[in-house]
Amino acid sequence: MKCFFRFLLVWTLLAYCFGSNAEELKSPNGQFVLNTFCEEGIPYYTLSYKGKTVLEKSRLGVDLKYERGMKEGMSILTTERKSFDETWHPVWGEQANVRNHYNELFVRFNQEGSGRWLDVRFRLFNDGLGFRYEFPEQETLRKFIMNNELTQFNLGYDYTAFCIPGDYDTEEFTYTTSPISQLREQLKKQSLAHKGYEAQSKGDLVIQTPLLLKGKGLYISIHEAALVDYACMELDVDDKNMVFTSNLVPDKNGEKGYLLPSCTSPWRTVIVSDDARDILASKLIYNLNEPCKIEDTSWIHPTKFVGVWWEMFIGTGGAWNYSDNPFAKPGITDYTKLQPNGRHCANAANVKKYIDFAAKHGIDAVLVEGWNEGWEDWSAYYRNRQFLFDKAYPDFDVDELHKYAASKGVKLIMHHETAGNAADYDVQMDKAYQFMVDNGYDAVKSGYVGGIIPRSEYHTTQWMVNHYIHAVKRAADYHIMVDSHEAVRPTGLCRTYPNWVAQESARGQEYESMGGNTVEHTTILPFTRLMGGPMDFTPGIFQLDLSYYKDKGGYKTEKGSSTLCRQLALYLTMYSPMAMVSDLPENYERFPDAFQFIKDVKLDWEDSKYLEAEPGDYITVARKAKKTGDWFVGSTVDENGHDSHLKLNFLEPGQQYIATVYADAKGTDYDKNPQGYVIKKGIVTSKSILDIHSGRGGGFAISIFKASKNDVKGLKSLPRKINQ
Repeated sequence: MKCFFRFLLVWTLLAYCFGSNAEELKSPNGQFVLNTFCEEGIPYYTLSYKGKTVLEKSRLGVDLKYERGMKEGMSILTTERKSFDETWHPVWGEQANVRNHYNELFVRFNQEGSGRWLDVRFRLFNDGLGFRYEFPEQETLRKFIMNNELTQFNLGYDYTAFCIPGDYDTEEFTYTTSPISQLREQLKKQSLAHKGYEAQSKGDLVIQTPLLLKGKGLYISIHEAALVDYACMELDVDDKNMVFTSNLVPDKNGEKGYLLPSCTSPWRTVIVSDDARDILASKLIYNLNEPCKIEDTSWIHPTKFVGVWWEMFIGTGGAWNYSDNPFAKPGITDYTKLQPNGRHCANAANVKKYIDFAAKHGIDAVLVEGWNEGWEDWSAYYRNRQFLFDKAYPDFDVDELHKYAASKGVKLIMHHETAGNAADYDVQMDKAYQFMVDNGYDAVKSGYVGGIIPRSEYHTTQWMVNHYIHAVKRAADYHIMVDSHEAVRPTGLCRTYPNWVAQESARGQEYESMGGNTVEHTTILPFTRLMGGPMDFTPGIFQLDLSYYKDKGGYKTEKGSSTLCRQLALYLTMYSPMAMVSDLPENYERFPDAFQFIKDVKLDWEDSKYLEAEPGDYITVARKAKKTGDWFVGSTVDENGHDSHLKLNFLEPGQQYIATVYADAKGTDYDKNPQGYVIKKGIVTSKSILDIHSGRGGGFAISIFKASKNDVKGLKSLPRKINQ
């Protein structure tokens, strides 16, 4: 009998090490179950949540160029398991403490006949799955070119998808909401109706991530985490069988990545819940990124800023360029001898007006676009040197404005538009950052509008992914924060490099002056684009009907898809530690009582609670400011309006607060009466309940300040019904 048990033990170990057919992994709370196995030499995985199938049998593997890929002849060689539980503290964010708790399964797949290994590391959290490929050093795989990943997400169900079409150069589409089976036609009607392709992804039907799916009582988010030295992932859609397959972005030569072991892919992420609020609250993508690599982060800080920006979009003639001479050459032409066009907004006198406004209202900084040589003809694709980043126009005195801003307690934010010329930006980067340091700038908004130079690259190729990270890392050496526009969509790398304070990487609010955004746009973005990191959405525009500027020579007639109160709410629902106060100063002076919320709202949070959420319909979030105990609430809704029933039970029991509610007035909606609002102020406690109606395309914002007995003297309790 002893010999039998010895044999059984040996057999079990051999099976475990040299070809067991299936391995199971459960999340710490047991609600997620992952299985991985091989069938006929092909590796697969499945995923379930609370007994419901999330992913049916889905393929794993990679296809290599010029040589045998690791996609068949595979078997499980070895496995390792571990559990991990920590709490880390972001430099800034939606909460002060983030729990990183998962169970891990490491699987080494062996390929018959090649002697190669393909390692897959699975991590199951209580909110979903992350897994990646790892390519260890091995004699038969020393360097390789990626042909494609074969990773599948086999849904097996016709979910409703919230997505944008595949494109190698832009993410600036409106979102399509459609069953997967109808995506092919609906993308044309919704996303592409508002903006055409810039570099359409190759494939029959391709979409981008982050992607949200809804159906069967589930919400599913698919994206990637820690995109480093690898091409961005898009998804091929099989709209007959409901299968998504990874499709890596190639360069213009068709290459999808040059890799050298030991190396890894980004994490493929699948976040799942039966409650939409849990999707918004998930920190899985951040948890899959490496801890902060910046030793001293004391110089990184949230920033609220106004900017010389919006006046170039409203159609009154404001311009980035100093002159209209298309032959001007940065660093060669003597710009003092050029004829000014009289429309240049980044002139010293105008910038001082913004500095004065910021100082008066306690706003941290002023962004200035169009300050430097090169804007006369800024299609970089035809120029090897487009801009200089240390040479100002004649009407922009860097030293004078630095001193003026400093005297008012205001910072200036630099703008580096590259026009897509990443190669030249690399050449100038150190000089540009040193110039910033020498002149008191600690933050930069970088831009990559247009075709990329090197001309073999797109915005989301492996080379460009590395460029964006290099810029952020180099900026950190100079204690500079980065807000990057037109870059690859974020994947949680702001945990590793917290000076990467924001990105655009989606259709922002400037499109309200260029064809418009859909009304539900801001009710979708937090479920999609913002899953990977903060967005510089440019909120706070009170005057979205551009026909208002007709008397000032304006020619545009666009009407934005938002009420004034929703603009306030966006500071909460569209989280960013770097938030623009985007409208013209004079428009805030027209609505000083509503502007007070923008002045009051904080940008860094101890805790966040999503009170109600449904993708494409509404989002309401409450956030607790660090070190104060004060709370702020924001809500954004779609074209149908929404009635919110808010319990303030997140407040400290027994504590009185003074709440100020900024809500859509009766009859307010984005189209007919966008600037109607009511403001009500009163006492609230943790037992208070508020009923608030948001109009079509509307929303509301609430400031809730801790109060003493003296603070509340003369104040009444806030009424339950705010605007009904």
